[in-house]
Amino acid sequence: MKIAKYLNTKMKIVLILIGVVLIAFVVTQLFAYNSQRNIETYSYSINKKYNTFEIRSYEETLFTSIKLSTKGYENSSSKGFSILAGYIFGGNERNEKISMTSPVAMKLEDSMTMMFMVPKELKKEMLPKPNQSLIEFKEEPAKTVAAISFSGWANNKKIEKYTQKLQSALDAEGIAYTERFYFLGYNAPYEFFNRKNEVIVELRGFTLDQQKK
Repeated sequence: MKIAKYLNTKMKIVLILIGVVLIAFVVTQLFAYNSQRNIETYSYSINKKYNTFEIRSYEETLFTSIKLSTKGYENSSSKGFSILAGYIFGGNERNEKISMTSPVAMKLEDSMTMMFMVPKELKKEMLPKPNQSLIEFKEEPAKTVAAISFSGWANNKKIEKYTQKLQSALDAEGIAYTERFYFLGYNAPYEFFNRKNEVIVELRGFTLDQQKK
Protein backbone atom coordinates (compact mmCIF):
# COMPACT_ATOMS: atom_id res chain seq x y z
CA MET A 1 0.00 0.00 0.00
CA LYS A 2 2.78 2.42 0.87
CA ILE A 3 4.54 1.72 -2.43
CA ALA A 4 1.32 2.22 -4.38
CA LYS A 5 0.60 5.45 -2.53
CA TYR A 6 4.16 6.66 -3.18
CA LEU A 7 3.92 5.85 -6.89
CA ASN A 8 0.52 7.54 -7.11
CA THR A 9 1.89 10.72 -5.51
CA LYS A 10 4.92 10.67 -7.79
CA MET A 11 2.69 10.24 -10.85
CA LYS A 12 0.59 13.23 -9.79
CA ILE A 13 3.72 15.37 -9.44
CA VAL A 14 4.92 14.30 -12.90
CA LEU A 15 1.52 15.11 -14.44
CA ILE A 16 1.46 18.51 -12.74
CA LEU A 17 4.96 19.29 -14.04
CA ILE A 18 3.98 18.22 -17.56
CA GLY A 19 0.90 20.44 -17.33
CA VAL A 20 2.96 23.44 -16.20
CA VAL A 21 5.45 22.91 -19.05
CA LEU A 22 2.63 22.64 -21.61
CA ILE A 23 0.94 25.80 -20.33
CA ALA A 24 4.25 27.69 -20.42
CA PHE A 25 4.86 26.45 -23.97
CA VAL A 26 1.40 27.53 -25.17
CA VAL A 27 1.75 30.96 -23.51
CA THR A 28 5.17 31.44 -25.12
CA GLN A 29 3.85 30.55 -28.58
CA LEU A 30 0.83 32.85 -28.21
CA PHE A 31 3.14 35.66 -27.12
CA ALA A 32 5.41 35.02 -30.11
CA TYR A 33 2.42 34.96 -32.48
CA ASN A 34 1.00 38.26 -31.17
CA SER A 35 4.43 39.91 -31.15
CA GLN A 36 5.03 38.87 -34.75
CA ARG A 37 1.71 40.37 -35.84
CA ASN A 38 2.55 43.76 -34.32
CA ILE A 39 6.20 44.03 -35.37
CA GLU A 40 7.34 46.45 -38.09
CA THR A 41 8.56 44.67 -41.22
CA TYR A 42 10.86 45.36 -44.15
CA SER A 43 8.06 46.30 -46.54
CA TYR A 44 8.08 45.63 -50.28
CA SER A 45 5.88 45.57 -53.35
CA ILE A 46 5.45 42.45 -55.49
CA ASN A 47 6.22 43.00 -59.17
CA LYS A 48 5.56 39.50 -60.46
CA LYS A 49 4.98 35.98 -59.14
CA TYR A 50 6.44 32.83 -60.68
CA ASN A 51 5.87 29.20 -59.70
CA THR A 52 8.64 29.00 -57.11
CA PHE A 53 9.71 32.61 -56.54
CA GLU A 54 8.58 36.21 -56.86
CA ILE A 55 10.08 39.52 -57.95
CA ARG A 56 9.94 42.33 -55.36
CA SER A 57 10.94 45.95 -55.01
CA TYR A 58 12.27 47.36 -51.72
CA GLU A 59 12.68 51.03 -50.87
CA GLU A 60 15.89 52.49 -49.46
CA THR A 61 16.06 51.37 -45.81
CA LEU A 62 18.35 51.99 -42.84
CA PHE A 63 19.85 49.01 -40.99
CA THR A 64 22.08 48.37 -38.02
CA SER A 65 24.69 45.81 -39.02
CA ILE A 66 27.60 43.75 -37.74
CA LYS A 67 30.20 42.10 -39.99
CA LEU A 68 31.35 38.76 -38.58
CA SER A 69 34.56 36.86 -39.16
CA THR A 70 32.77 33.50 -39.05
CA LYS A 71 31.47 31.67 -42.11
CA GLY A 72 28.03 30.14 -42.63
CA TYR A 73 24.65 30.77 -41.01
CA GLU A 74 25.06 28.30 -38.18
CA ASN A 75 28.38 29.73 -37.01
CA SER A 76 27.29 33.36 -37.33
CA SER A 77 23.60 33.75 -36.54
CA SER A 78 23.67 33.47 -32.72
CA LYS A 79 26.70 35.72 -32.32
CA GLY A 80 25.41 38.37 -34.72
CA PHE A 81 21.92 38.32 -33.22
CA SER A 82 23.17 38.70 -29.64
CA ILE A 83 25.36 41.70 -30.56
CA LEU A 84 22.62 43.58 -32.45
CA ALA A 85 19.93 42.62 -29.94
CA GLY A 86 22.20 43.94 -27.17
CA TYR A 87 22.32 47.29 -28.95
CA ILE A 88 18.56 47.70 -29.46
CA PHE A 89 17.78 46.45 -25.93
CA GLY A 90 19.84 49.25 -24.39
CA GLY A 91 23.51 48.58 -25.14
CA ASN A 92 24.17 52.13 -26.28
CA GLU A 93 25.31 55.48 -24.90
CA ARG A 94 21.78 56.48 -23.86
CA ASN A 95 20.68 53.05 -22.56
CA GLU A 96 17.82 53.53 -25.01
CA LYS A 97 15.64 50.69 -26.25
CA ILE A 98 14.79 50.49 -29.94
CA SER A 99 11.87 48.43 -31.26
CA MET A 100 12.65 45.05 -32.79
CA THR A 101 11.80 44.69 -36.47
CA SER A 102 11.46 41.80 -38.90
CA PRO A 103 13.01 40.06 -40.72
CA VAL A 104 16.55 39.60 -39.45
CA ALA A 105 18.75 39.74 -42.55
CA MET A 106 22.12 38.13 -43.27
CA LYS A 107 24.30 38.83 -46.29
CA LEU A 108 25.46 35.47 -47.61
CA GLU A 109 29.15 36.20 -48.11
CA ASP A 110 32.42 34.59 -47.03
CA SER A 111 32.26 36.83 -43.96
CA MET A 112 28.63 37.04 -42.91
CA THR A 113 26.93 40.35 -42.13
CA MET A 114 23.82 40.39 -39.93
CA MET A 115 21.39 43.30 -40.16
CA PHE A 116 18.39 44.60 -38.18
CA MET A 117 16.11 47.09 -39.92
CA VAL A 118 15.84 50.41 -38.08
CA PRO A 119 12.21 51.48 -37.44
CA LYS A 120 11.17 53.91 -40.16
CA GLU A 121 10.38 56.67 -37.65
CA LEU A 122 14.09 56.87 -36.73
CA LYS A 123 16.74 58.58 -38.85
CA LYS A 124 20.45 57.78 -38.73
CA GLU A 125 21.31 60.96 -36.80
CA MET A 126 18.69 60.08 -34.15
CA LEU A 127 20.23 56.73 -33.24
CA PRO A 128 22.33 56.42 -30.07
CA LYS A 129 25.98 55.42 -30.40
CA PRO A 130 26.46 51.66 -29.86
CA ASN A 131 28.55 50.41 -26.95
CA GLN A 132 29.86 47.74 -29.34
CA SER A 133 32.21 49.54 -31.73
CA LEU A 134 31.78 47.01 -34.56
CA ILE A 135 28.10 47.90 -35.05
CA GLU A 136 27.50 50.13 -38.08
CA PHE A 137 24.52 51.96 -39.55
CA LYS A 138 24.02 51.27 -43.24
CA GLU A 139 21.57 52.59 -45.80
CA GLU A 140 20.53 49.73 -48.04
CA PRO A 141 19.63 51.28 -51.40
CA ALA A 142 16.34 50.67 -53.18
CA LYS A 143 16.54 47.33 -54.97
CA THR A 144 14.67 44.80 -57.05
CA VAL A 145 15.13 41.21 -55.89
CA ALA A 146 13.96 37.67 -56.50
CA ALA A 147 12.75 35.86 -53.38
CA ILE A 148 12.14 32.20 -52.56
CA SER A 149 10.54 31.05 -49.30
CA PHE A 150 10.89 27.96 -47.12
CA SER A 151 9.53 26.88 -43.75
CA GLY A 152 10.94 25.26 -40.63
CA TRP A 153 14.27 25.88 -38.95
CA ALA A 154 17.02 27.38 -41.09
CA ASN A 155 20.47 25.84 -41.35
CA ASN A 156 23.40 25.94 -43.76
CA LYS A 157 22.13 23.01 -45.82
CA LYS A 158 18.63 24.48 -46.30
CA ILE A 159 19.94 27.92 -47.16
CA GLU A 160 22.32 26.45 -49.74
CA LYS A 161 19.53 24.28 -51.15
CA TYR A 162 17.15 27.20 -51.68
CA THR A 163 19.91 29.47 -52.95
CA GLN A 164 20.65 26.93 -55.67
CA LYS A 165 16.93 26.42 -56.32
CA LEU A 166 16.46 30.18 -56.78
CA GLN A 167 19.46 30.40 -59.11
CA SER A 168 18.15 27.55 -61.26
CA ALA A 169 14.68 29.12 -61.47
CA LEU A 170 16.12 32.51 -62.49
CA ASP A 171 18.38 30.90 -65.09
CA ALA A 172 15.39 29.05 -66.55
CA GLU A 173 13.48 32.35 -66.89
CA GLY A 174 16.49 34.19 -68.32
CA ILE A 175 16.53 36.69 -65.46
CA ALA A 176 19.98 38.14 -64.70
CA TYR A 177 21.02 38.41 -61.06
CA THR A 178 23.99 39.64 -59.03
CA GLU A 179 26.07 37.79 -56.46
CA ARG A 180 24.38 39.68 -53.60
CA PHE A 181 22.35 37.00 -51.83
CA TYR A 182 20.65 37.46 -48.45
CA PHE A 183 18.93 35.19 -45.94
CA LEU A 184 15.81 36.61 -44.23
CA GLY A 185 14.48 35.06 -41.01
CA TYR A 186 11.07 36.21 -39.77
CA ASN A 187 10.60 34.39 -36.45
CA ALA A 188 11.85 34.70 -32.89
CA PRO A 189 14.18 31.86 -31.76
CA TYR A 190 11.53 30.54 -29.36
CA GLU A 191 8.76 30.45 -32.00
CA PHE A 192 8.12 26.86 -33.10
CA PHE A 193 5.17 27.11 -35.50
CA ASN A 194 4.65 28.80 -38.87
CA ARG A 195 8.33 29.58 -39.26
CA LYS A 196 9.11 31.59 -42.39
CA ASN A 197 12.49 31.99 -44.08
CA GLU A 198 13.58 33.43 -47.41
CA VAL A 199 16.59 33.65 -49.67
CA ILE A 200 16.65 36.77 -51.84
CA VAL A 201 19.07 37.99 -54.50
CA GLU A 202 19.44 41.42 -56.07
CA LEU A 203 18.59 41.43 -59.78
CA ARG A 204 20.56 43.01 -62.57
CA GLY A 205 18.60 45.18 -65.02
CA PHE A 206 15.13 43.68 -64.43
CA THR A 207 12.78 45.62 -66.73
CA LEU A 208 9.06 46.27 -67.08
CA ASP A 209 9.06 44.14 -70.25
CA GLN A 210 10.19 41.12 -68.22
CA GLN A 211 7.40 41.76 -65.71
CA LYS A 212 4.82 41.51 -68.50
CA LYS A 213 6.04 38.18 -69.90
